Amino acid sequence: MSGKAFFIDTTLCTGCRGCQIACKQWNQLPATKSHNYGSYQNPEDLSFDTFKVVRFNEEMGPDNKPRWYFFQDQCRHCLEPACKDAADLQLEDTIVREPYSGAVLFTDRLKGLKFKDIRDACPYDVPREQEGSGYMAKCTMCVDRVVNGMLPACVKTCPTGTMNFGDRDKMVEMARNRLAEIRSSHPKATVSGVNSNRAIFLMADDSIKYHKFADARPSLGPMNRQLALKKIGKSLKELARDWSFLNTA
Repeated sequence: MSGKAFFIDTTLCTGCRGCQIACKQWNQLPATKSHNYGSYQNPEDLSFDTFKVVRFNEEMGPDNKPRWYFFQDQCRHCLEPACKDAADLQLEDTIVREPYSGAVLFTDRLKGLKFKDIRDACPYDVPREQEGSGYMAKCTMCVDRVVNGMLPACVKTCPTGTMNFGDRDKMVEMARNRLAEIRSSHPKATVSGVNSNRAIFLMADDSIKYHKFADARPSLGPMNRQLALKKIGKSLKELARDWSFLNTA
């Protein structure tokens, strides 16, 4: 598989939020106003101005003692992005894929499209809209850095080795090797995104303990049924075209 990918090893994360701050700094995004809502996590969620958030969840660990589960929530840059399919139903090529990295990028042409349909199509609940403007935003994979040979800002600043980035094949190999390394001490450990995403996560415990959408699966809601029908229709059209070509050649 060509292109780039993140490998995010949550077992090494200390919750320092350096990646979150670096993302804000590089993308020149304004700070989100803090408020106390009973959690160390700040800000509370992703937003138009927050492309990455470190989620703090306190759950009972395998040793039956409370522990922190840190999760670096961001766009997964799916290999087959449902958000793009949903947007294409309204206006094609408003969401694009950068050819070198494979990054899934939102464009300004999304303005005015049905945001709810695009957000609902995402199995990770990532897309966000700017209130009042109609513009949409999410993680860009720091594609401006990547195409110039630099690491994404979040990876560059990570002090623990949680955030890794490189050729996708190498990141998949790194994830599998690390999973094998910790399997004996963390029998529930899993790797998510190997077959579907460019953000590959290693989690030491059940994914739901990290975040509701840590390892989500697309639901067959109205929008996803519509997308499925569109893909079937497209495949049938391509098959008919190829059949016609073979019979006239």
